[in-house]
Amino acid sequence: MKKSALGKTGIQVTPVGCGVLTVGRSQLGLPVGEGAGVVRRALERGINFLDTAQYYRTYPYIREALRGTGFEPVISSKCLGGSYGAMRDAVEEARAGMDRDAIDIFLLHELRHGGDWESRRGAWEYLMEAKAKGLVRAIGISTHHVDVAERAASELEMDVLFPLINREGLGIRRGAGAGGRDEMAAAIKKAGEAGIGVFAMKALGGGNLVGGYIAALDYVRGLPGVVSVMVGLGSIDEADRLAEYAEGRLDVSYRPDISGKRMRVDRGDCEGCGACVGRCPSHAVRLTGGGFAEIDPAKCLNCGYCAPVCPTRAIIFF
Repeated sequence: MKKSALGKTGIQVTPVGCGVLTVGRSQLGLPVGEGAGVVRRALERGINFLDTAQYYRTYPYIREALRGTGFEPVISSKCLGGSYGAMRDAVEEARAGMDRDAIDIFLLHELRHGGDWESRRGAWEYLMEAKAKGLVRAIGISTHHVDVAERAASELEMDVLFPLINREGLGIRRGAGAGGRDEMAAAIKKAGEAGIGVFAMKALGGGNLVGGYIAALDYVRGLPGVVSVMVGLGSIDEADRLAEYAEGRLDVSYRPDISGKRMRVDRGDCEGCGACVGRCPSHAVRLTGGGFAEIDPAKCLNCGYCAPVCPTRAIIFF
């Protein structure tokens, strides 16, 4: 499969990547062997780019997928922590958890508006240090926010940007409110022109846009500045179809089957603590008058970020 340079990093990646969040406990919760098989299939089909995060708890899947294969994919991970120590520990956890001497790309995970840049400066300082030591090859941020993506182009040490973008603008934020598709596309273009490597997330809107699978991916891949598109994979079939898409061989009628699947709250386990409400980047979760969490499917991107913060594991994807 053809590869392209990710900005000025020297890292070569395929036009699509395998998002590993999907197989983990936040979403499908596949056994490690089964989930690793999905990742391995993507690699066998020529996809060389994997995305994970400390928060996803999917390092065991990647380690198992690579065991005894000889594959050397580009791996991107990220950390929600804001301090120097938290990022240092996250990098070491990733190296140990995936049995890697160095992590190709490490990001500040889900950088938000307001003072998030400043409050997480310690974590950024560690990433710069880790890059200088050769523990990571490239550093950057992931974000759902247009204003954050706009600022990224002016950050001198920024190597890569991992923004949310899709043709319907689902989940895009600006400041404390909604953001627009076209303004995020403009921010991506600006970053690309600055030599920052851009790979995109949520091209399928967390599953909401799979009815137009090819059109949705074509839109994001066609944006100036975008080098690769991450797609969450949960089965062998999905890995095969994504590879066929990247090679231009996918049947135009293809539709992934996620009918009936969405993030749900099991009220038998929900304690109404509200942790999920604060964690949801799309503001899709609220507490009802009865004290239970409730997810609005019209806003939910099925990203699974809410599930791990639930102390009783009441949030499930099925």
